[in-house]
Amino acid sequence: DGLNILNVGKLVAGLDGMVPCTPQGSLMLIQSVKQDISGLHAVVIGRSLLFGKPMAQLLLAQNCTVTMAHSKTRNLAEICKTADIIVAAVGRPKMVQADWVKPDAIVIDVGINRLDTGKLCGDVDFEAVSKVAGFITPVPGGVGPMTIACLMANSLKAYFSH
Repeated sequence: DGLNILNVGKLVAGLDGMVPCTPQGSLMLIQSVKQDISGLHAVVIGRSLLFGKPMAQLLLAQNCTVTMAHSKTRNLAEICKTADIIVAAVGRPKMVQADWVKPDAIVIDVGINRLDTGKLCGDVDFEAVSKVAGFITPVPGGVGPMTIACLMANSLKAYFSH
């Protein structure tokens, strides 16, 4: 995957290294919608070492203004309303609601939660937010396939670098 202390350090320092797969795949999805994201306001909801922190670093490297948030962030809805990009990875089913999202925002849902019905859903209320957002990833079927593609790319990179 590329997630180890050496590669995380390289990511923070802006050096070439193996980028963790899920953040890399999420950035690729964002850039498939809008290539130049420089100057945009991105809110990353989730502060995990596995995803949130590397995602914030990748967005900073693209010259985004990044706000890191989490489940305890005060006024989270108001913060999200100012975002051009929202990336949710907090582990709370359907936490991000339509009234949190400004029109045409890019919304990347990394969360994967199982409801009492057995159905999978993300951290974003897909049905409601899809009516407001300019782009939104579904769960399942959004970020997951990109993670797998980036895992293959990292595997090839590791193989050919040794």
